Amino acid sequence: MRARKLPVAALALLLAVACSAKVPAPADLNNSLFPRVRGESLTKQEVIIPDHYRGSPTLLLIGYTQKAQFDIDRWILGALQAGVPATIVELPTIAGMMPEMVQGFINNGMRSGIPTEDWGSVVTVYEDAGKIIAALGNERPQSAYVVLIDGDGRIVWSSSRGYSASQVLDLKRAGESIAKGLAVALPSHLSTAASPR
Repeated sequence: MRARKLPVAALALLLAVACSAKVPAPADLNNSLFPRVRGESLTKQEVIIPDHYRGSPTLLLIGYTQKAQFDIDRWILGALQAGVPATIVELPTIAGMMPEMVQGFINNGMRSGIPTEDWGSVVTVYEDAGKIIAALGNERPQSAYVVLIDGDGRIVWSSSRGYSASQVLDLKRAGESIAKGLAVALPSHLSTAASPR
C-alpha cells in the first residue's frame, strides 16, 4: 500500500511544479483581443469567451488560485457599488492536467459555496487555461486578473495589482466610455496588468 502512495504523491508534486511556471504579463494589453477560450458555467452550459458576451462591455475576473478569491470578491463588490456598466463574469482559470481530471469535483465545490442565482456568471476554464495565462501572464496568482473587454472582445482596461477603490473608479470610467461608444485612453499605469503594485 505504501509503495502505491509514493508514486501518486510524486506524480502530483511533479504536476504541481510543472503547472506553476510563471509567465510575465505583456507590457500593455490595451486594444488586444482577449483569447478565444472554452469554459463551462456552474449551470453546466458551455461558454465561449469572448463570443458569448459580444455586443456589450464585460468585466472578466480571472483567478488562477483559491487565494485570488478574496480579491475577486472585493472587485465584484466594488464594481457593483460603483455601478460599473458591464456584465460581471468570474473566470476560475485552472491550468494543468490534474485539475482537468478532477474538474467535476472542483466545480461541485464551487457550486456548494455560491448561490444558485450566480452560477451563470461563474465560468470555469480548464482546458484553455494556458491561452489566458499566455495572454495575461500569471506572475501574481494571489491577485485577481481584472479585464474589461468591449463588445468586440478587445481589452480596454486591465489590472492584476490587487483591488483598490481608485482602480474601480478608473474601471467605471472605462466602462462608461465603452457604453457611450467612445475610445478609452487611460494612462498605461492605470490600464495594464503588468503595473507594479
